[in-house]
Amino acid sequence: MLSKTTKLIVGFLGTALMTTFIVGIAYSISTGFAGFWGGLPFWVISVSVLAMAFYDFWDECIRNKN
Repeated sequence: MLSKTTKLIVGFLGTALMTTFIVGIAYSISTGFAGFWGGLPFWVISVSVLAMAFYDFWDECIRNKN
């Protein structure tokens, strides 16, 4: 069992790295060959996945579950 501080740090780092990776890929797709309209479906999927990741971080690391 990890302490609350450790969970918060590791969860934040993991979420930040994943966010950087996904936004970087989405940006690369949209500015490259696919263009904005070709990259739009990937942006929609990316935003949905990131919303789920942020919710999981909040639920697991920040929210008090008594």
